[in-house]
Amino acid sequence: MLALQGDVREHLRALVECGVNARSVRRPEELDAVDALIIPGGESTTISKLAIEFGLADPVRKRIGEGMPAYGSCAGMIMLAGEVLDGRPDQESFAGIDMTVRRNAFGRQVDSFEAPVRLDGVGGPAFHAVFIRAPWVERVGGDVQVIGTIEDGPAAGRIVAVRQGNLLATAFHPELTGDLRVHRLFVDLVREAQ
Repeated sequence: MLALQGDVREHLRALVECGVNARSVRRPEELDAVDALIIPGGESTTISKLAIEFGLADPVRKRIGEGMPAYGSCAGMIMLAGEVLDGRPDQESFAGIDMTVRRNAFGRQVDSFEAPVRLDGVGGPAFHAVFIRAPWVERVGGDVQVIGTIEDGPAAGRIVAVRQGNLLATAFHPELTGDLRVHRLFVDLVREAQ
């Protein structure tokens, strides 16, 4: 769990409920000790800045490039994107997924909302998705699988969940819902990669 800023506790709690031995990562030597990484929702420019300051930006990029599984929710989706629109000029990402995301695409904090999202590969009813100053995906590369879109309303059709190989990203916050299906999907992805 990348524990620089954001919904760290909530993700850790979900992982424990999934039976995972989860730990926080704040330093490169802690990154070396994990098999996979979750990049939480929070503030992507802050996560970017702290990843650089803590010496984690390049090591995370390297591990992802070598095939380490990673999952990013909201700001974590932005951090996994190859291209970020509406970011700060000095903002860096881990550039793992061949996609273009737009920061705060749905609007400001007051525009936060909840909506059902059906996720390909995840059984059961539509996922109750919580969007808080969320991004959306504007472009995906040929190796990226779109696994969730907004179904209704003015944002219908917007891409909000993707997978590329060992990498998974959602524009919403499953760690805030108590629904463990996205975390279980990621845990299964990690097990397959080992």
